[in-house]
Amino acid sequence: MHHDYHRPRSLTEALELARQTPAARFVAGGTDLLVALRKRRISPPPALISLRSIPELRGIEAGERLRIGAATPLTDIADHPRVREHFAALARAVEVIGSRQIRNAATLGGNLCNASPAADTAPALLVHDACVELASEGGTREVPLASFLLGRGETALRAGEVLGAVLLEPVAAARSLFLRKGRTAMDLAIASVAVRWVLRDGRARSVRVAAGAVAPVALRLGPLEELLEGARLEEMCSGDLLERVRAAAREPIAPISDLRASAEYRSLLTGVLAARAVESLARGERATAGGAR
Repeated sequence: MHHDYHRPRSLTEALELARQTPAARFVAGGTDLLVALRKRRISPPPALISLRSIPELRGIEAGERLRIGAATPLTDIADHPRVREHFAALARAVEVIGSRQIRNAATLGGNLCNASPAADTAPALLVHDACVELASEGGTREVPLASFLLGRGETALRAGEVLGAVLLEPVAAARSLFLRKGRTAMDLAIASVAVRWVLRDGRARSVRVAAGAVAPVALRLGPLEELLEGARLEEMCSGDLLERVRAAAREPIAPISDLRASAEYRSLLTGVLAARAVESLARGERATAGGAR
């Protein structure tokens, strides 16, 4: 396996290299791409363009929106205080990806651009209404994450574009949670669920629920969001509502059977994880409110 390897020092240089070699592939941590090349799952490109040494693509900037550079290692994201405070589901999703050694190398941009249905960060970002910033020699454009992920291994990136950053807007009093289940602790998820809401007057508002590994891409669970919108905390801890949560979570998904699990098991598991996430988040809110009194 032979290809040219470029290590540009700026985004401008990286985009120029991509224009000169249109079939080149961008690489950041390489935890997915380099493995795929080594195992010959994909054809080797004529060149690899590393994004690791580009300052514009690394780091976390906290302004009105949180800007996470696409080449920021996952470890840095999980450990960042603003991420942990405002985007708990994302912090947890990042924490459970592989081993710490893998998280030290893997990047958020790589996890998204790989566009695996089982990408743990995708449902967590969806419930936080994430957008992605796509850069090209012609400038930048902003796309909602839900419109960026198009299918298994497919994104909205155009020729000559690179994912520059993920953008997140903190929402006051928002609470979120992420749960997943794999065959082993570090295996790909069989199913995953993220939940977020804002508590106002004892009711869940602006509810977001998303699932991963149960459709070609991570997706929002609209029927479940509608069910939970306006629900009281005590309702979300009741057996009656949780049974409806399990059913609503399964409506929009389209799981497949593979070596890890059957479609039916993934479907059942999605309902279980959704109910567990809703109840856990509601009980946590009730405990916090009780402590405040």
